[in-house]
Amino acid sequence: MANAKGCIAVTGANRGIGAAIALALAREGYRVACLTRGGGTPDTGDAVLAERLLTLRCDVLDEQSVRAALACAAEEGGGLVGLVNNAGLHTTAKSAELATAEFERLMAINATAVFAAAREAHPHLVRAGGGLIVNIGSFFDKLGVKRNLAYCASKAAVGAITRCLAVEWARDNIRVVDVAPGYILTDLNREVMASGPLRSYLEGRIPRGEPGTADEVARLVAALYREDLRFLSGETIYIDGAQGIAH
Repeated sequence: MANAKGCIAVTGANRGIGAAIALALAREGYRVACLTRGGGTPDTGDAVLAERLLTLRCDVLDEQSVRAALACAAEEGGGLVGLVNNAGLHTTAKSAELATAEFERLMAINATAVFAAAREAHPHLVRAGGGLIVNIGSFFDKLGVKRNLAYCASKAAVGAITRCLAVEWARDNIRVVDVAPGYILTDLNREVMASGPLRSYLEGRIPRGEPGTADEVARLVAALYREDLRFLSGETIYIDGAQGIAH
């Protein structure tokens, strides 16, 4: 099924923020290629939206898998016009006890895979006359967080990748933006955020007293695709309820 707007590939699109982004883009009229390791897609409850979702198995750590999935998205979706690098991993460990292998694992999933997917999307975006890559980072990229060295480093790398690609690919009419959420409530963490120590911490730490939602992140990403803001590229947009700047 081709679409006049073309296709946007979203990694990790079967749950959480990725699923919300996929559905928001489908509502905008795009064909959305949901790239997931298990081949799942969001539950839409809407036949029209469901028809706009293309399910593709893809392991972001396997560059051949990424290359094949993006080629399929471009062919079946009427041309690839965008990529959302959403897939990622979060783990914690004391820095003095952090194994090099674990550090490298987070960097591979959260940063190297972002670069590789963007690189593989590049020729398809050029063929389409340009497009937009949105990388999902984190407000941890600018914070010093105990037990989060690998995660913070990997998300800081996402910001650097975004800036470099935005500068280098501007002549190809390709924009690159980093969307960096703070604490976001999803079906995956709802229970732990609903009560207990984390809930108390967030109430005192986030200026508005509560976390954001996956829908808010998704609507921001959809707005970036909906609005043709040609002069917006290379930036990190924080959506964290001002927690990252609160004293």
